[in-house]
Amino acid sequence: MGKLVVLGSSFVIPDEAHENTHLALLGQSATVLIDCPGRAMIRLRRAGLDPFQIDDILLTHFHPDHVDGVPMLIMEMWLRGRKTPLRLHGLPHCMERMETLMHAYDQATWPNMFPVTYHVVPEQDHAPVLDNADFTITATPVKHFIPTMGLRVTDKATGRVLAYSCDTEPCPGALAVAFGADMLIHEAAGAGWGHSSAAQAGEMAQEAKAKRLVLIHYRTGGTDTSQLVSEAQTAYSGPVTLAEDLMRLEW
Repeated sequence: MGKLVVLGSSFVIPDEAHENTHLALLGQSATVLIDCPGRAMIRLRRAGLDPFQIDDILLTHFHPDHVDGVPMLIMEMWLRGRKTPLRLHGLPHCMERMETLMHAYDQATWPNMFPVTYHVVPEQDHAPVLDNADFTITATPVKHFIPTMGLRVTDKATGRVLAYSCDTEPCPGALAVAFGADMLIHEAAGAGWGHSSAAQAGEMAQEAKAKRLVLIHYRTGGTDTSQLVSEAQTAYSGPVTLAEDLMRLEW
């Protein structure tokens, strides 16, 4: 059964108890990081995870609450003596800007720097992202402010499927990502252009016939979250969980 750690569950404005949304997929041979905001190194250590087990970082889109921690994570890995390559994966819009950002930090001048490579994911349905010993991961564009990809992860040991909507309003791409998933992690920042409410997440899970729904990327900082699960349950008949920071999930 696949394992996942919720490193952060908040939408763009975090609070003391919630970091911006990012996830760690735990495989037998490596850990895959999905998005990288804030001080990811600290979050990984708090979760009991070894940052040096991360060979791949999947960046869903180039908004600060999803990528602003990448330069600091790379620098910390470098200062701690990493030698093995690190691969970043994302849509062209994101990868072009990540390369420019690291160039702005003069990464090329850091002595004894480990290799960092940029892998462009085609902006098309079911595009291949990563195929390692543990997972097969594909991406499909979803509807957000800028080019954004939802992710579909298949655990090779079990064949079970994890779907992650990322930031999106309801759209065919998000439905394709979620269809038949054993667990759907769907944002619930609120209805509006580029985002979804908990009820809309429930509708998506119901239409996709997902077996379980986890709500993430919701409003924090004093906002009442007590109704999010029940709101999703008005549209979805399966089990619903509200993601919390450092929660461990199996799928």
